Amino acid sequence: MLPARQFPFLPDAGLLIGRLALGVTFVAHGWQKFNDTGHAGVTKMFDGMGIPAPSLSATFATWVELLGGVALILGVIVPIVGLLLAIDMAGAFWFVHKDQGFFADKGGYEFVLILGATALLLALAGAGRFSLDGVLFGRRGAREREPVGV
Repeated sequence: MLPARQFPFLPDAGLLIGRLALGVTFVAHGWQKFNDTGHAGVTKMFDGMGIPAPSLSATFATWVELLGGVALILGVIVPIVGLLLAIDMAGAFWFVHKDQGFFADKGGYEFVLILGATALLLALAGAGRFSLDGVLFGRRGAREREPVGV
């Protein structure tokens, strides 16, 4: 028997752990952009890396990472936030990391790949029952996803 059948809360516990880890990581990066570097510094950095519309991109990255991270931690509007964060990481991949190889210690895309893929996973899987989304919208979505005959 599969553990998820014996312990139906395990997938939701996994989503909680993933949301918290990803949320804290994005809050830290968003806060760093907001507080340490500031909008002008992030804009200048993005301009130097050839990122299009550097001021708009800096605003998007800063606020999506900061507020999106908080939303992940709370588990609210996770499908939308996950998609926005995945888009943010796709931009980081495309404009900054793709030509640097795989490993993060050489500026590669390893880290943004994991962050983006995990954000997309949460966008597709949802927040789970241990979230504000779960409290507000209940298990309706989980019942709709049940395979036929189970």
